[in-house]
Amino acid sequence: MNSIKTWLARPGVGSTMLLAVLLLAILPLSLDAFRLNLVGKYLTYAFVAVGLVMVWGYGGVLSLGQGVFFGLGGYAMAMFLKLEASDPISTKIQSTPGIPDFMDWNQLTELPLFWLPFKSLPLTLILVIAVPTLLAFIISYAMFKRRVGGVYFAIITQAVALILTVLIIGQQGYTGGVNGMTDLKTVLGWDIRTDSARLILYYVCSGLLLGSIVLCAWIQKSKLGTLLLAMRDKEDRVRFSGYDVADFRIFVFCLAAALSGIGGALFTLQVGFMSPSFVGIVPSIEMVIYAAVGGRMSLVGAVYGTLLVNAGKTFFSESFPDLWLFLMAGLFIGVVMAFPMGLAGVWESKVVPWWRGRQSALREASAARPQPPSPPPHAPMKSTAPTDAKLPDGTSGQSV
Repeated sequence: MNSIKTWLARPGVGSTMLLAVLLLAILPLSLDAFRLNLVGKYLTYAFVAVGLVMVWGYGGVLSLGQGVFFGLGGYAMAMFLKLEASDPISTKIQSTPGIPDFMDWNQLTELPLFWLPFKSLPLTLILVIAVPTLLAFIISYAMFKRRVGGVYFAIITQAVALILTVLIIGQQGYTGGVNGMTDLKTVLGWDIRTDSARLILYYVCSGLLLGSIVLCAWIQKSKLGTLLLAMRDKEDRVRFSGYDVADFRIFVFCLAAALSGIGGALFTLQVGFMSPSFVGIVPSIEMVIYAAVGGRMSLVGAVYGTLLVNAGKTFFSESFPDLWLFLMAGLFIGVVMAFPMGLAGVWESKVVPWWRGRQSALREASAARPQPPSPPPHAPMKSTAPTDAKLPDGTSGQSV
């Protein structure tokens, strides 16, 4: 029992357990199917926020183009789903049956070569992670090996997001253009549009998110995490100690890209479509806001920040359709000004000290309370029988 209490008292374990209870028990039991599907969509963004905690909070590298990797993972999954929905029987009215409808509209007569790997689900799952990671490696290797960082790296990632958006929209015959890929229905014949399927996908998303948090927490507590913090604060000292700073930053940037790709693939499964509107600069900046609101040094806080911002966006857009953008801007500015370290900073600086002070005061009050006097020791019991009492045999009761 003591070992379990010690394990739960470790930093981050208790908060992760509470998040798991919230995601796996409380929300599914308290929300209807529609709202739970919305939460599942929000949790796909949380993968990006968790990755930003690693690359920005721990690595000290601000990326304003994480929507690129989110979109690549989403498009990889959408390509598989679109090919499954474009079987020859379902597309027999097209000029070229067996290819996606937007390709037929753009006078393509055969499936492009780079689409062929996405006919296999296992290969698609690999590419969901491999494609964003490969692009992240190319970008980060080219930048970090030349010691390009700070605001210059952030601007370059924004440029990559803009370029990819223009490329997706321009190549309409291969990507679906501005409309994206829609009408995604099944995975290996399993209808993903039903309430039961969306519930299963919600649990899959929650489980993978919790697993990602555990993995990132393990990295943070390892020697690699210590080096990331050291590079963020004293880069030159780490370099003079013999470490290659660029290699560590390349690794953590690729890790954040892989997590973003997983989130994008789950988003496609949850929502049923993917479009270039999730790839550009605006969604990338919103994803940074998720991490900033939750706390850029807290993995669990990033999830809460994502849920809070998206729940606020949904509530304000439903209740105040004409003012919701201004209200969201006020929320962002207010949180950043009042809580510069996000929700996790409020928890650590306000709630935890208050709770510890309260527990200490209770212990001091219990120690200062006067104790009741202890009862006197029991006196030996005296016999009440008369010493000269006669016993039944006629002898005296007085001892000899």
